[in-house]
Amino acid sequence: MNQSAARWPRGVAGLCFGGDYHPEQWPEHVWHEDMSLMRQAGVNLVTVGGSAWSRLEPAEAEYDFGWLDTVLDLLVDNGVHVILAIPTGSPPPWFGMRHPDALPVGPDGIRYGHASRDAHCVAAPAFRTVSARLTRELAARYRHHPALTMWTVHNGYRTVCHCPHVARTFQEWLRERHGDLDGLNAAWSTSVWGQHYSDWPQVRPPQATTDTPNPAQLLDFRRFQSDEMLAHFAEQRTILRQYSPDVPVTTTFELGTTVPADHWRWSAEVDVVTVASFPDRYDRGAEEQTAFVADLARSWAGGGPWLLKEQSTGLFHTPRGPRNIEPGRLERHSMAHIARGSRGVMFAQWRAPRGGATAWRSAMLPHAGSDTRVFREVCRLGEMLPGLAELDGAGVRAPVGIVWDEPSMWALSGPGAPTPHLDYLEAVRQVHRVLWRHDVLADFVRPDADWSGYRLIVVPQLYLTDDAAADNLTGWVSEGGDAVVTYLSGVADPDGNIRSGRWPGALHAVLGVHSEEPHPLPPGEAVRLSNGATGRVWAEHLHTDGAEVLCGYRGGVLDRRPAITRHLYGSGRAWYVSTQLDDGDFTDLLAETGILPSVADPDIETIVRETEDDTYRIVINHGDKPTEVGGYGTDLVTGKTAEGDYRVPPGGFALLRLSTGRPPVTGDPFPPR
Repeated sequence: MNQSAARWPRGVAGLCFGGDYHPEQWPEHVWHEDMSLMRQAGVNLVTVGGSAWSRLEPAEAEYDFGWLDTVLDLLVDNGVHVILAIPTGSPPPWFGMRHPDALPVGPDGIRYGHASRDAHCVAAPAFRTVSARLTRELAARYRHHPALTMWTVHNGYRTVCHCPHVARTFQEWLRERHGDLDGLNAAWSTSVWGQHYSDWPQVRPPQATTDTPNPAQLLDFRRFQSDEMLAHFAEQRTILRQYSPDVPVTTTFELGTTVPADHWRWSAEVDVVTVASFPDRYDRGAEEQTAFVADLARSWAGGGPWLLKEQSTGLFHTPRGPRNIEPGRLERHSMAHIARGSRGVMFAQWRAPRGGATAWRSAMLPHAGSDTRVFREVCRLGEMLPGLAELDGAGVRAPVGIVWDEPSMWALSGPGAPTPHLDYLEAVRQVHRVLWRHDVLADFVRPDADWSGYRLIVVPQLYLTDDAAADNLTGWVSEGGDAVVTYLSGVADPDGNIRSGRWPGALHAVLGVHSEEPHPLPPGEAVRLSNGATGRVWAEHLHTDGAEVLCGYRGGVLDRRPAITRHLYGSGRAWYVSTQLDDGDFTDLLAETGILPSVADPDIETIVRETEDDTYRIVINHGDKPTEVGGYGTDLVTGKTAEGDYRVPPGGFALLRLSTGRPPVTGDPFPPR
């Protein structure tokens, strides 16, 4: 996204605060209670209508907007602005009955019914028609409503379909990408297992197969799904801009290996990057995941502000079941998002519903009502946020860039991956996690982006490496940059075809190594390294071509072969890691680059933000002991003055506006090498 062109919710003063509001789930007398409680909590922005299509259009082309008129009027009368949703993610029951061909089909050929949200095929002509019609009706009716501050489309795209409509559109997309069948056959290596295509109707979406499916077909299908969903979003955005050109348009970004969106591409199409953040860890991993999502969002937003649109209030939903978010943690997570660039704090639900699929999901207003610990914390947060408004517009400076590439994640998570035990998302999270634990801020960067301004670039598992990305990394190191590159980077071209010759292919020269053969490791099996480290998941029979061996393998068939290397290339340095290190060992590796501070407290999170005139230091204490912060200035949270050493209590946080003209307490924590 061109950040200079970003447009923000009109009319909202200061930071945004609120959540998803579903008045259609409640009788009208509850709405008036909601208004009173929203004023009490300091809510100034809510999302309305995200799942309300069946209430807005109870029968095809028959609309009922009266209840929404009343709700929007109530909200604006009570000082609350609205992100109005285009609820195409939840088609009404009549849609599937009238257009059964538009219901989604799985890879096994089974058509799904209407029993949940997302009961649609985004490529079906009927769905595109009714989506556009609903969007026009909502845009025409509410474009001038004083409550309207932003549009959001579809409430998160996630449904993948394999129906005949998708087959036709997929073939058109493939023609555009590969030109003709010769190009497709070459890209997909269809001579393997006799899959050569001689006519376009033979090319289908991936289906359930008797053996391993074609990985290039799966990869292209993921790219196609992302583009097709983006095309649906763009159609609604075009309509909304025709009716209300000054109102920004967005959709909610979600994260995960199954999410069919290339967010670098999507971020260029939305007016505001908005994200959902739902940690699935209960231990300190929840804080690490919160920072991870926030840094991704800021990076997708081009380094500028973004909006946390959904998070939980009372529960973490972990693989082992839900766990309570203990007192104070909600506020710390909210502060972490704001510190990393969010222009506010929003939650997944305003009022917990009595039934349905989300009845036991947490909300700002729990089932037990307003006299609850959660609602009191929500009110404290709402009372605090206006005092932090001046932070808006302050930039975030990070010394490290982590390469993020969702197509590589898709390729490495598919059935044709080099080993089924790879986890791209975890590999990237590990890099971010180690930096977070040492209080080092990181951005995420595109493989072909301008990396100037960073001290270190880390490249985890950049499996799909085109020539532009390879040239970018090579040029970065040659001109004096430091880079840490992990295994399975540079190995394949954008179609997933392995680069022949000296592997790691496109990155061989800059890394100064080549691999003779891989040694995948099963779960529970590890290799020892000569520096005492442990390697898992993957190992390689490595040769050096100019690189220095920092440590080697010990024992087994790889005994005394290089494991981790460093290559002086041009004016820079490139490390290569041929195995999956544990967190502690990866920490030792990053320490060699000079990026980690000599002393760090894993309980303390620090972010510095700057404007032309002011510097802000945000300190979040996740531990059970107080910490002292060096700084002169004013704490915007408490209003207290900081004079040298400022105490942040256990589980607390501070946002210091540092005084100008005072001697710095510390120098630049990331001086040039």
